[in-house]
Amino acid sequence: MRKTAVLAAGGTGGHLFPAQALAEALIARGWSVVLASDERVAGLAQDFPAERHIPLSSATYRPGDPIGMVRAGLAVFRGAMQARAAYREIGPNIIVGFGGYPSAPALVGAILDKRPCLIHEQNAVMGRANRMLAGHVTRVACAFPTLLKAPPQVAAAATVVGNPVRPAIRALAEVPYVPPTADGPIRLLITGGSQGARLLSELVPEAIAALPDGLRQRLAVQQQTRPESMETARRIYRNAVVDAEIAPFFRDMASRLGAAHLVIGRSGAGSVCEFAVAGRPAILVPLAIALDDDQGQNAKLLADAGGAEVARESQLTVASLSGALEKLLSNPARLARMAAASRAVSIPDAAERLADVVEETARL
Repeated sequence: MRKTAVLAAGGTGGHLFPAQALAEALIARGWSVVLASDERVAGLAQDFPAERHIPLSSATYRPGDPIGMVRAGLAVFRGAMQARAAYREIGPNIIVGFGGYPSAPALVGAILDKRPCLIHEQNAVMGRANRMLAGHVTRVACAFPTLLKAPPQVAAAATVVGNPVRPAIRALAEVPYVPPTADGPIRLLITGGSQGARLLSELVPEAIAALPDGLRQRLAVQQQTRPESMETARRIYRNAVVDAEIAPFFRDMASRLGAAHLVIGRSGAGSVCEFAVAGRPAILVPLAIALDDDQGQNAKLLADAGGAEVARESQLTVASLSGALEKLLSNPARLARMAAASRAVSIPDAAERLADVVEETARL
């Protein structure tokens, strides 16, 4: 009989895409995959190769909200009971949690049933849900060499496997970076997460418009932009005579990333690891309100290696970003060095490495 893995992931791309990459690796090895999450996953999981979806009750709470904490605890308990009922029917060999509060019920159910279970932490800072459960699961794997906020014994025992990326992104590890020529076009990709980031949507077009004429006219810009900011961005680019494609979401991200000379984006774990695997220089803007500065710590990996520059929100202005862009885009040799440095710290085969850990843990 085929072995079965239940993959539990929160309803955001940052958690779901690594789970999908692992699912594809396990299926290639003959496994059956089941997805466990809450209702938010429906909009992102159309292509998830699961034979079944287990919907689980779950909720989160704000720190300092005792009533919300009780409600969340009750929701997680209900979800754990739902998970246990499903496990009795499915008989999974292992449950793998990818973080986010919707993954908690699946892991709690596995812990209560004493089933093999594994956590994969995508960020350099362990998330709250994973932090609470990490000391009770069979094994912990992580994306970054550092695992801040984790219990010391968990961090010491964690296996670094990298962050699984989608196959189309994985293929970019074999595509060489070619810097822009002295007078040729410069392709600039701006991402901001699946919904776009207000700061990037509104500030980046103004910074690009402030570039010197000769540099600005060579640009080919592709930018993910919040729907409510699209017309403003288009107007700024049109007035600055910049060739720009604006959309709220790019589904063909791999091809766009592979063609980019420079990327500007947030430093969620998925983005950082995708930029590194693709070997693309980047300007990273960590989300200031992120808990425990996890995006800042993610960005540190590429910045310390020389593959990215970090622009903190509190210090980011139109002038500072425009100046940084002018320096980078006017120096193809530096862009090439950044690309090589970024690729040097990547782990392209993270999905296969994590699949190895899954199979080892399922045999324990």
